[in-house]
Amino acid sequence: MTLAVEELGWSETEVPVPRHIAIIMDGNGRWAAERGLPRAEGHRQGVDSVRRTVKAALELGVTHLTLFSFSSENWSRPRQEIYDLFGLMRRFVRRDLADLHKNGVRIRVIGTRSGLDDDIMRLIDDAVLLTKDNSALNLTIAFNYGSRDEIARAAARVAEAVAEGTLDVSDITPERFGSYLDTADLPDPDLLIRTSGELRLSNFLLWQLAYSEFVFVDTYWPDFSRETLEAAIAEYQRRTRRFGGLKARSTA
Repeated sequence: MTLAVEELGWSETEVPVPRHIAIIMDGNGRWAAERGLPRAEGHRQGVDSVRRTVKAALELGVTHLTLFSFSSENWSRPRQEIYDLFGLMRRFVRRDLADLHKNGVRIRVIGTRSGLDDDIMRLIDDAVLLTKDNSALNLTIAFNYGSRDEIARAAARVAEAVAEGTLDVSDITPERFGSYLDTADLPDPDLLIRTSGELRLSNFLLWQLAYSEFVFVDTYWPDFSRETLEAAIAEYQRRTRRFGGLKARSTA
C-alpha cells in the first residue's frame, strides 16, 4: 500500500529524524502526461523538487540524502529524453553548485561513468572537489547507477584483491565487502522514500537498504514538498527498528 500525504502528519517527537534518507524520485513523466505537457517539463519540475528537498533536509537536521537521479537501465528510454535528462544534470550543477557549497553541502556521485560525456564527468569532478570538506549535508546523487552493477563491480574488486594476495578469503565479511561498494564511507539509509505510488526498489541500493524503513507515497516527484518529506519522516518515527533483534535500536 502507499501512504497519502494527507493521512500523515508532522509533530514534535523525541524520536530523532533519520540520519540518512534515500529517495527514488519517480513520477515526472506521469505528472507531465496528466497535464498535457511534454515529459521534459516533468523532469524540469523534478529538479525544482530536488532544490526544495535539499533545503528541507538541511533545515530538518538530516545529515545524508541520497537521490536516485538516473538509472543505468534508463538508457533504454528515447534518445531525446536521455538528452534532456543529461541537460538538466548539467544545468543543476552549473546553477546550484555555488549555493550548495555556501550552505555546506558535500556532493558525491555514485554509479558508473560508462557512456557519460566528458563534460558531464568534468562537472561532476569539479563539484565533488569543491565541496569535499563540507559537512552540513552529504548529498549523494546516484547517476548512471544500478545496484546489481555496483555489487558486481565490488565483487570484481574483491576477487582482484584476493588474486593479488592483498585480501584473504577468510577476511571477506559483510563489512569488508561493503567497503568495496560505491557508498563505502556512507551510513546505510535509515529511511527509503519512493514517490508516485510504485512499490518496488528498481535496482536501487539493494545491499544498503537491508534494514531500512520503507515509505511509499502517492505523490509524484514534481509535487514533492517539505510537507511530504515531513510526513514520511513522521511515519518513520512511528516505527520500531529492531534490526533482526528483539529490542529497538537507534541509529542517531
